[in-house]
Amino acid sequence: MSDSSQQASRRLPEGAVRRLLTPRAIAIVGASATPGALGAAVLGNLTRNGYAGEIHLINPKRAEIAGRPCLESIAALPEGVDVALLAIPQAGVVEAVRELAARRVGAVVIFSAGFAEAGEAGLAQQREIARIAADAGMLVQGPNCLGGIDYRQRLPLTFIEVAISEDEAERHRSQPAIGILSQSGAMMTVLNTTLASRGLPLACAISTGNEAASHLEDYLDYLLDDPDTAVIAMIAEQFRQPQRLLALARRAEAQGKRLILLHPGRSSAARAAAATHTGALAGDHAVMRTLVERAGVVLAETLEELGDIAEIALRCPALPSAGTAIVGESGAFKALCLDLCEALELPLPTIGSADSPALREALPPFVEVSNPLDLTAQGLVDPQLYRRTLEALFEDTRFGTVLVGLIQTDPVTCRIKLPPVLQAVRERRPALPLICAGLDEGAEIPADYVSELRALGVPYFPSHERALRAIARLHPLATRDSGRVPPAAHGLALPEQGGVIPEYRAKQLLAPLGVPFGAGELATSLTEAQRIAARLGGAVALKAQAAALSHKSDVGGVVLGVEGETELAQAWERLHQDLARLAPDTPLDGILVERMGAAGCEMIVGARHDPQWGPVVLVGFGGVTAEVLRDVRLLPADLTPMAVRRELDKLQGAALLHGHRGRPACDVNALAELVAALGALMQAEPRLVEIDLNPVMVYPEGQGVLALDALILIA
Repeated sequence: MSDSSQQASRRLPEGAVRRLLTPRAIAIVGASATPGALGAAVLGNLTRNGYAGEIHLINPKRAEIAGRPCLESIAALPEGVDVALLAIPQAGVVEAVRELAARRVGAVVIFSAGFAEAGEAGLAQQREIARIAADAGMLVQGPNCLGGIDYRQRLPLTFIEVAISEDEAERHRSQPAIGILSQSGAMMTVLNTTLASRGLPLACAISTGNEAASHLEDYLDYLLDDPDTAVIAMIAEQFRQPQRLLALARRAEAQGKRLILLHPGRSSAARAAAATHTGALAGDHAVMRTLVERAGVVLAETLEELGDIAEIALRCPALPSAGTAIVGESGAFKALCLDLCEALELPLPTIGSADSPALREALPPFVEVSNPLDLTAQGLVDPQLYRRTLEALFEDTRFGTVLVGLIQTDPVTCRIKLPPVLQAVRERRPALPLICAGLDEGAEIPADYVSELRALGVPYFPSHERALRAIARLHPLATRDSGRVPPAAHGLALPEQGGVIPEYRAKQLLAPLGVPFGAGELATSLTEAQRIAARLGGAVALKAQAAALSHKSDVGGVVLGVEGETELAQAWERLHQDLARLAPDTPLDGILVERMGAAGCEMIVGARHDPQWGPVVLVGFGGVTAEVLRDVRLLPADLTPMAVRRELDKLQGAALLHGHRGRPACDVNALAELVAALGALMQAEPRLVEIDLNPVMVYPEGQGVLALDALILIA
């Protein structure tokens, strides 16, 4: 079994993560009294935070450290210690893990780097660690990790300095909290600091490192069973168990828990860096993104966004949904928001005096009813304007989110503007998210106002742009189509041997399932080709057919617009001459003679089955547009035709489908049906690696679509 297969199938023993995170006995291998040493830092963390369980120190050169006795070796440990923390050099790690397994230790945390991320020798050592752990039923966290912190238990299993007071632990325990899972230890500490600085309750922070014998998915599984963890923020460069992750994400959504993911790796450079950083071979980022979003995960683009999205998801009474209302105090701010929301595809319902009587009544006559709303500087002379405006917006069902953008200036100005905002929230307790943002970062804001906003479930951001980006990331989760197309009832009669199925055979397989193709037949001689062309009538296309010719046009294997016996004979001769010159060793099945399809809007429709993540479909504009502009959408394979239609409207050239400049509107319904049918087929046939229908001509509304070419690749 390959490493990737082993990773995908591996499961930890029941209760292994709980034993790691709630230990009654801890061993520190490499305990030290030297300030700055890892072993000293780990012990200092445990004692500083009042850990009451057993602590076993192992240091063959010391009789005691800080008044605690030291053991000479791992062999002297009592059996069954819950967790061992390895604060030793990389060279001694494998043997230490082997000795800890012999003492039936439940879990081992390996801080040392220099394993899979360092080359073949380190990878071999990491594989040995994984083997020992699997044989012993032992959890290994890392190597190359920073351990973890349980904020509610005041339990830091890490060497970074941590101090959690009992009052802080009680705050983390007394309300729904955020769990942090990160393959990168450094990014875990950054996110810890970011969220803690906002007064957000934290459940735990776990760094998984190279994931030799435990994966981020294991810790996610554990946190989903924790009733007090409401939001889980994740930083991952690769998932070792993608299908398990998708199942866990669907489970989280069913439980009402929010998963937020930062996943570096969109660029080719980032994918290479992932391999050198964590020893992971990054998968296809676009496929990952498509399918995890479908499963209910919110994707963040930056660390800042990850923290902002997590805050809104935890603090607010509901997810941002429906349209967003923006309240500001400047015409320029209004214009900036319009530009940004268009770029973010964040809907801003258009409103006016006639359809917003409550808002019209709340505003002075000279303030126009609009969205975004410009209150001007009137709030300085009439502070209750903020309260009246918010109360009207809270009752307007067109809005699922309200953002207030305030020019703060100084403490005096804040004391004028913020009290009526707080009053509106205290008195009305809106069910929708209200988010407050300052426009002038750096202004001196009384801290008690920010604290009270947060206590009332109102996130405060120092930038309206950050707030809008976070809202835009969360908005699709509350508004997306949850309908699913099931797998096709009937699959394909696929040949036993894998590889490319050429066009003529692919069309024979797909046509009975409703994929529309032009009439045509395979010819193995010129005479046969002429008979077929005569039966078809009109102009025909000649296309060379062979499994090795997936790009027929590149070797002269396609001749279009052939009409009449003489022209067909000339085309037949030219096609074979080109093939003899450009693909001399390619045996042909024959030549497909096919009636020429009428011109239409040229699209590409395809599907692929990612070996890790599963099936996806692709639709977009074909020809040069597909190759150069890449105006395509990658979609989950279970989208309904209606959901596919909405995705088609997100193409850059969507206007071309809807009757641009007097042209007839295209049959978008037929195109959406084709895409959904292809997705259903991909779900039903695990051997399908790829299907390409390129080009697909889309005709005027009611006239359907026609696939001119087809190719299937099977495993």
